[in-house]
Amino acid sequence: MAHSHATSSLLQLSSSINPQTKSLSSYSQLKGNYPFHLPTGKNAKFTKKLVIHAKRLSGLEEALRIKRERELRGSNTATRRPPLRRGRVSQRLPVPDDIPKPPYVGSRELPEISSEYQIHDAEGIARMRSACELAARVVDYAGTLVRPSVTTNEIDKAVHQMIIDAGAYPSPLGYGGFPKSVCTSVNECMCHGIPDSRQLQDGDIINIDVTVYLNGYHGDTSKTFFCGDVGESIKRLVKVTEECLHYGIAVCKDGALFRKIGKRISEHAEKFGYGVVDRFVGHGIGTVFHSEPLIFHHRNDKSGFMVEGQTFTIEPILTLGSTECVTWEDNWTTLTADGSPAAQFEHTILITKTGAEILTTY
Repeated sequence: MAHSHATSSLLQLSSSINPQTKSLSSYSQLKGNYPFHLPTGKNAKFTKKLVIHAKRLSGLEEALRIKRERELRGSNTATRRPPLRRGRVSQRLPVPDDIPKPPYVGSRELPEISSEYQIHDAEGIARMRSACELAARVVDYAGTLVRPSVTTNEIDKAVHQMIIDAGAYPSPLGYGGFPKSVCTSVNECMCHGIPDSRQLQDGDIINIDVTVYLNGYHGDTSKTFFCGDVGESIKRLVKVTEECLHYGIAVCKDGALFRKIGKRISEHAEKFGYGVVDRFVGHGIGTVFHSEPLIFHHRNDKSGFMVEGQTFTIEPILTLGSTECVTWEDNWTTLTADGSPAAQFEHTILITKTGAEILTTY
């Protein structure tokens, strides 16, 4: 389950200016309100030049950008799919009293991000493996339910039952008031979609994000699935997003810098002209659902390095169009601002001396 760093308890990336050169930092975007105001009229006298540094697009990058815009127009024209609308959200499902629950259950307050890295001993690693294996089995089972006319609420109900039958708790349920046991994000929904009465349509894509709490440990994973006949441009987006996840994992090992993850993911996404969402991040995971380190999937200068025995998630979101987003009034469901499709994949990994072990598999 991705975390947004646009809340008071998390990091907020913002456009910044180098006071020496008055230049925008490399990840700033020239749009909307600038972090400064240009003088006009009598005040329009500069003693220093204003210099804005922007990355120049190569011929290949420009060609990919144009190709992506054509694909986006083509997908919109071909499907004429209406914008995502919220359906009816049913009551939360019960969990047996004998199943242990995370400490945040019962409070509607969003828990603070723990500042502690989660580094495990042999017993902790064994428990992480068990939780993550269950999460992997659940998300694959959920994927078999994806077909036209099925509602996301039906998927939630089936996932909930499988998790409690295994003696585990569905981690999203009650986290900061989240009303369901799984996140289901359809088409332009980037993440944190709340299951409801909307029926899946032929040509939809859906990300199903499963986290389970088993024996005191969380396991977190997600995949994007096709519903019926999906267009080629969207299939390519989904394929590249999954590739980006594995490219990010490939740079991980004891002593590796966290920022290498975002660099590698961005390099691959940019080859196809896709946007990498910077608002939502991976996170440390273990006995606590969300902790440091926060894992940025875009290019960044985050300090810090990985440690053997540490567990965290990597969960990039790629878009066919804009990476800007809007959030519904439920404070969870987040969509691309331009209505373009988004895809996401996620694994929980364990850092080893020589690499990283994917725990959310079986």
